[in-house]
Amino acid sequence: MSTTPNRSDAPAIDPVKDKKQIRRVIASSYLGSTIEFYDFILYATAASLVFGPVFFANLDPMMATVASYMTFATGYLARPIGGVLFGHFGDRVGRKRMLLISMTTMGVVSVLIGFVPPIETWGAVMLLVLRALQGIAIGGEWGGAALMSLEHAETKSRGLAASFANAGGPMGAFLGTAALALFALLPEDDFLAWGWRIPFFFSAVLLVIGLYIRMKITESPVFEAAVALQDAGRAAKKPLPVLEVLRRPRTLLTVGIVGMGAFAIQALFSTFVITYAVLNGTDRSTALWAFAFSQLFATVTIPVFAALSDRFGRRPVMLAGLLLMPLLAFPLFSMLGSGQTWSVVVAFLVALSLFQSMTFGPMAAFLGENFSTTSRYTGASLGYQIAALLGGGFTPVFASTIFAAGDGDVTGVIWYLIGICMLSALVLIFLARESNEADIGPEDAQQRSAADPAPAGTH
Repeated sequence: MSTTPNRSDAPAIDPVKDKKQIRRVIASSYLGSTIEFYDFILYATAASLVFGPVFFANLDPMMATVASYMTFATGYLARPIGGVLFGHFGDRVGRKRMLLISMTTMGVVSVLIGFVPPIETWGAVMLLVLRALQGIAIGGEWGGAALMSLEHAETKSRGLAASFANAGGPMGAFLGTAALALFALLPEDDFLAWGWRIPFFFSAVLLVIGLYIRMKITESPVFEAAVALQDAGRAAKKPLPVLEVLRRPRTLLTVGIVGMGAFAIQALFSTFVITYAVLNGTDRSTALWAFAFSQLFATVTIPVFAALSDRFGRRPVMLAGLLLMPLLAFPLFSMLGSGQTWSVVVAFLVALSLFQSMTFGPMAAFLGENFSTTSRYTGASLGYQIAALLGGGFTPVFASTIFAAGDGDVTGVIWYLIGICMLSALVLIFLARESNEADIGPEDAQQRSAADPAPAGTH
């Protein structure tokens, strides 16, 4: 287990029950992330194909798409708020309670999006508000889901266990995109009038399933051990979790920038690339299915690369994805613009199921292992959301603007993606430390961030 051996202060855990509980916790993390990202990515694909003509019909088509992507970016701006808010209470009162609240928020908001009327201005304002609430909810969901698995698992399998929180994201993306692709087969007028709303209403069903499963999991044993130490007066009094994280900004920025490349790939391919493929002759439904199947395969490749990071280290696996994407970016975009179905499908699979998964697979464990128990929910959540904001938040807006300014030339977009991936790789090489064997128990503060030593006495 991840609690430190021979630590008598920590509550004992029954090995037999623990194995069952680990499986239940991992299933909860996977299904919870699946549901949350179904809602979040469903919005992304709808922003790519629907919200422009429905809510910004008074604008030029390309400008309508840019405006739609701006509402998409709002969710990313709100994600760090959710990370801090849910992280604070997750570090103080427990992981499980925050996971229940975040899931409920996301499900209710997604259903409400399906009811937004196609009214110019006011419809867009409603989308902005609801998208911000989505961002806050997912900002709290991911950290709790990843940490519950991380803190229940043994050291040798932490990467694999935590990765299921990330693997749930592609499955949610697959389900959301597949649902939208299915209704995209309707006549265009019907699809834009009401068809796109049905997948959002389906969120209510997923919410009920997710809450039922999540109610059955137990609290993190590492968190309970930390609480036991504090109650016994054997742990130093800690500042507010967010202050504990912010006084070590190098760690926070390092993990945020390392994850930036993975989110840039994800955001670009879930929005702009779908539009780009359609503009170059690929059928709309085909482009959606190509993205959907790449996400389905990623649900397998993410745990595989996470397991490799348990064996060989987080840094080598993540670095491979960050370097391979720039090397093959131009050939991949050539395939995406070919208008040939097989070529588009292969490009999506290579970019998302391989390159992005190499970075995304080990990321959950990498983030959690860089923060101490009493601030881990806040630190991992905030680092993850900073990565999401820097890499994914405005990438569709920048990409579509660069593309429009270049009169349909995608070269500038490719260089934009290459730049983000290379920056992430450089930070990973020079600033990040290897963390796959770090102690993450309740007395682990002195072992956090060897690459960013804190002033004497802070731990």
